[in-house]
Formats: sequence, structure tokens, C-alpha cells
Amino acid sequence: MEKLTLLEQDLINSVCHFHAKFKNVAPQDIEVELMYDDLAGYSAEAFYNGQLDVYNSVNFITAIRLYIDEQLGRDSMSARITLDIHDEEGMVAYIEF
Repeated sequence: MEKLTLLEQDLINSVCHFHAKFKNVAPQDIEVELMYDDLAGYSAEAFYNGQLDVYNSVNFITAIRLYIDEQLGRDSMSARITLDIHDEEGMVAYIEF
């Protein structure tokens, strides 16, 4: 089983890519904040042109899957994705294929 780790910047890029694709804007124009809450779990906020969109855990994982498919050229449907908070790296995603 192959393992891959996406670091915090990769996760931010995945939300930017996802948000840009569905809002028809440039990924570099989007600001993203990653969050974790004991009750809500992992989430992300995307800011563009004064608008805020919140991505809950399911949508956040969907954004990561799109990133895996389109940016890494891998099959995300066969991937097991686990999000975690790393002391030094911040939020990370552990992916097993």
C-alpha cells in the first residue's frame, strides 16, 4: 500500500483549486483558512471578492480528492484520506492508495 502526505499548503491549494473550478475564478485570487473544531471537525473557509464559503469536512475531503485526481494524476476514489494536525507542519492529510 502506497502512502502519501499532503502538507498544509497542499490542502490550501486543493481548496483554492476546488473553489476556483466551481466559481469560475482564478485559484490565486482565493484566500483559504483551514480550521479544526472538536465538534465540527475539519473545515475550510474560502474568501473571494468579499464572499465567504465554508467547506465542511465532507466538502473539504471532496476538494482534496479533486486535487489528487487533477493535480497529482492519481485515482482519488481508491484513496483513504485521513486528516490530522501535526505539531510542526500544521494540518496534514495522510493518503493511502
